[in-house]
This record gives sequence, structure tokens and C-alpha cells, in this order.
Amino acid sequence: MIGHAHRANMMKICLTPDNQTKFRFNSLFNLLSAAFISLCLLHMNQSDAFAQSAWPSRKPITLVAVFPAGGSVDQVARIISQPLSQELGQTVIVDNKGGASGTIGTSFVTQSPPDGYTFAVVFDTHGVNSSIYPNLSYDAQKDLTPLILVGTSPMVLATYTGSEYKTFADVMTAAKANKNVSYGTIGNGSLGHLSMVLLAKNAHVEWTHIPYKGGGPLMTDAVASHVPLSMASVFVTKPHIDAQRLRPLAVTSKKRSPDLPSVPTIEELGYPGFEAPSWWALLAPAKTPADVVKKMNEALNKVLKNPEVAKKLDAQGIDIIGGTPESAKAFIDNQITTWAKVVKENNVRVE
Repeated sequence: MIGHAHRANMMKICLTPDNQTKFRFNSLFNLLSAAFISLCLLHMNQSDAFAQSAWPSRKPITLVAVFPAGGSVDQVARIISQPLSQELGQTVIVDNKGGASGTIGTSFVTQSPPDGYTFAVVFDTHGVNSSIYPNLSYDAQKDLTPLILVGTSPMVLATYTGSEYKTFADVMTAAKANKNVSYGTIGNGSLGHLSMVLLAKNAHVEWTHIPYKGGGPLMTDAVASHVPLSMASVFVTKPHIDAQRLRPLAVTSKKRSPDLPSVPTIEELGYPGFEAPSWWALLAPAKTPADVVKKMNEALNKVLKNPEVAKKLDAQGIDIIGGTPESAKAFIDNQITTWAKVVKENNVRVE
């Protein structure tokens, strides 16, 4: 066993003047290193906090319109983009990524960084695609965060002005007499298609669906009487109604449309609870910071209350909704559930 005196002598040997200087230097170095690391960590935390609080100052914001240029989704994105830019103090760009009923652009957004700089502008097909395309690369409810429901619009069942169908009752009479009643929509699996499938089931009739590749081709054939009936949004149909090339028979909203006040709802015509609105919304990638979602929602609500924006959206036949991310999520989830049931019960398939 080493005694106290021996240990004291050992310490004297170890802590010679040179060793004592080295010992003090190493201790000071370690102390300064620890202080430097602490300062770096503090700076990083402050930088992260500043980066979040400074949103959206780092780069332009992109609104991905999930349909091609010229359609209603593109129009909504462009109507919103400039006033949103002014509201946020940051450039807002519209990027059209159309195709596959909006799923290509939506998929792009789900794969984008959730940093508050990429958002999707979607159409009512977003509420249908999950049921129609079972192999989607994303989960519409888990991989996206709703920001706001921009607005809704009824669809219009219309016919060309020289048609034998003068009223909605005429269409039903023909269908119940097993005549070959056919109708066109903007595409197979579209909301227009599913709404007619639901109506046929409620009315216990059958009719033939003629899918088109968008509203433009559909309206061209509808006006030319190549397809006897069309089911499409007010946005697509109203210009032809105003020009007296098409005659409206019914709308799919719960209440009559302010744009077509003399046109009855399908519910009024004997089908209680029937409702199939077109709608537009903005979505963010999942895991987008809550404060960014909140700020973006507040900015969008202010934009939708802008009189010029409201006027332009109204001209597209859109009834502005706005509101919270939670109310937007509730609406979209309900749409997904509603149309999934219609697809399953009627064995709807997209070729």
C-alpha cells in the first residue's frame, strides 16, 4: 500500500514547473473548447429559430396547379398568386404539372420538402382519385396537409338548345323508358362521371357515359349536339349557356347557384340529399411546420377577402369558402369517404 508521504512525493515529481504549466494550459484549452461548442450550439438554435420566424424570406413560393394551363385549377392559382405574393412579401410562382386527373402534380408536392415553399392547388378529383387509382404513390390523407378550401361550385347537367330534353324530367322519362340516354363528362372517374353514377342509382335507371379529355373537348361536342347531355362545372358550362348554345337542366349543389338562379337543384327535383359540388383547395406536404400552415392559411383568407380576387373567382362560378385548415380537412375527408363508397358500390373502373 502506498503511503500518504509517498503519494505527496509522486505529486511533486509529476507537477514540476513544466508539467504544471502544461496542466494549466490543457485545462484552459478544454474550458475554451467547451465554451466555443456551447456558443456554436446556441448560434445554431438561434439560426433555426430565425429561419422559421423569417418564413417566407428564403426563396419564392411555388403553387403547383395540378391541371394544365387554361383550366379552372390554373385560373384559381393565378388569381390567388399575385395578391398572395403581396400579402407575404415574397414572389409566388404558378407551376402547371397536369396529367392523370391531377395525381402527377399532387405526387410531386408530396415528395417536395415540407419547408413552406411548395403547395398544391387541387380540384375535386383529389377527393376521387384515392378510390379510382388504388396504386397511387401517395396517401391523399396522410401525405398532405390541407391549408384552405378556396371554394365550391355546382356542376350543371346541360343539353344543346335543339335537344328533345326540355327539362330534367324529360331526361328521366327517356331513361326510365330504357332509351339510350348518354352523357359526357371531362373524363372517366371524374366527379361529373361519379355524380351521374350516383344519380342513376338513386333513380333506378341506366345511361351511357362518354368520357372526354377535359372540358374543352366536352363542350365542343355538347354544343355541336354530338353528345346529348353534359355534366360539367359552371366554370366550363356557363359561357355556352349565356351564349344560348346550351340549356341547363339541373345543378348538383345543395342550393341553387347564384350564377344560375332559375335552374333547380337535383335535390329539388326529387332526390333528397343529393349533392356533388366541384371544389378547389390548397394543400401542403405533410410535416410542414404548424406555424407555416397557420401563417399561410391566414394569408390566404385575407386574399380571398380581397374584393378583386372575390370578383374574379365569382366570374369563374366559384362560391368562396375560406376558413381554417381543420375545416378544409373535414370537407376533403368527407369527399374522399363519400366518393369511395360510390366507386365501391358501383364497381367503377378507370380503363
